[in-house]
Amino acid sequence: MTPEQVREFALAMPEAVEQETWGHPTFRVRDRIFASTSADGVVAIIRASKEDQAELMAADPETYDPADYFGRYGWVRAQLASADPDEIRELVVEGWRRAAPKRLVARYDGTPARTPGR
Repeated sequence: MTPEQVREFALAMPEAVEQETWGHPTFRVRDRIFASTSADGVVAIIRASKEDQAELMAADPETYDPADYFGRYGWVRAQLASADPDEIRELVVEGWRRAAPKRLVARYDGTPARTPGR
């Protein structure tokens, strides 16, 4: 698994952009970060739920651990050399869902967004 693959997965999401922050690439939707890779390309850091983080760490502790600083919120750090590309793609999509506005997620899912008062 490579940082270029992470970039490809992230930028395939609606309204996703890449922005260098803290000396490494971050991937955002409407200015909310949902994934990043380290400057050296060794790890990816992805927004996840605490439950997903715990499951990943239990299943593969050599690959997944809590991200520095944000791990307490569920963010996960993945060692790209041993990460499964399908798992990373799923994590990136779910990370995007957590960061994106509800209407954008609904549009991505192909469901109409609910209008308040209706």
